[in-house]
Amino acid sequence: MTPGIRPLVAGNWKMNGTSASLNELRMIGNGFMSGLDAETEALVCVPATLLHQAAEILSRTPVRAGGEDCHPKESGAYTGEISAEMLKDAGASHVIVGHSERREQCGDHDAIVNAKASAAWRAGLVAIICIGETRAEREAGATLDVLSRQLDGSV
Repeated sequence: MTPGIRPLVAGNWKMNGTSASLNELRMIGNGFMSGLDAETEALVCVPATLLHQAAEILSRTPVRAGGEDCHPKESGAYTGEISAEMLKDAGASHVIVGHSERREQCGDHDAIVNAKASAAWRAGLVAIICIGETRAEREAGATLDVLSRQLDGSV
């Protein structure tokens, strides 16, 4: 393994889950109590509404809680958004940016993904930057070009 790089096992709940789902999170955290080696990180990214509770539940396990997205700005009039600092304050250790559906449906182009990753680092979070091609791009044989462009623009 490359020095300083650890494997990461991560799950993303997307827009799923309510407080009734927190028992599942307990089971996930407890399931990793004996099965996770010291070199591997485990993470569950939950909706912002569950993040504080998830971080508290997972704090007694080797699994960390993460955010599913963040806004590039630290604060401001961005109704419905959440900053990286808010995620950190709620207990997140990581945040995912660049989701394929956000790139496609919300216009999160590479520069926005880059700004979100920078915001995560500013707040002390680990940024997980997603890249990926659409089916049409894959079928057109453009996978490597798309991934290279996204890496160059997002990191």
